[in-house]
Amino acid sequence: MVTVPVAKPISQMHLAPGSVVSISGLSWEEFECLLEELGTRRAARIAYSNGTLEIMVPLPEHERPTELISDLVKQLLSATGQDYEPFGSTTFKREGIAGVEPDACFYIQHAPQMRGRRRLQPGDPPPDLAIEYVHYVTDITSVMTLAAYEAIAVPELWVYANGNLTFYILHDGHYVESEYSPTFPELPVKQMILEAVAQVWTVGTPAALQAFQMALRAWLQKSDRSEV
Repeated sequence: MVTVPVAKPISQMHLAPGSVVSISGLSWEEFECLLEELGTRRAARIAYSNGTLEIMVPLPEHERPTELISDLVKQLLSATGQDYEPFGSTTFKREGIAGVEPDACFYIQHAPQMRGRRRLQPGDPPPDLAIEYVHYVTDITSVMTLAAYEAIAVPELWVYANGNLTFYILHDGHYVESEYSPTFPELPVKQMILEAVAQVWTVGTPAALQAFQMALRAWLQKSDRSEV
């Protein structure tokens, strides 16, 4: 019996929602070719680090928390008077080493520099804040994702998984967990966001956003009074 290998383009593979495909031993050139083959109009997200590629297809219920957290971050940035430019799930790369697509990301300190950009250019900085939603938990995925973000040097990464929100801050080239977000140091951001995400499933998105706005306003007023 002779075994004949069958090659099939990644773009022709049907990946069910919630599935993960891992490909090791992939050169940077092969990674670039796969990205071109996959195109930009796709549900799948990718993470590449040091020769290993993961293709992840989110579950349908993945989208609602992702969109909600992105909307909440916009409210937080506006309420605290910070400039920003959202860059969605843009593909960020470090040539020859890593590539990653956040579920959402924001330029904050670098917002003026990136305003008006239709596509990334060589020398552009990484986003100041990236958000990653994990709908499953495996050590491989966790290590892969963090390694890719570390290589690209995203200063602040939020990972939402299993009803919990973790803040990672880049320190000497590696991520360390933090109890607070440096972007919003005076606010209990984790508590507020987790409450809003939980509410969206029971009261709906508009009501959850309204409750978040009220809580945010109350905290900011409290902070102003404490400074007087």
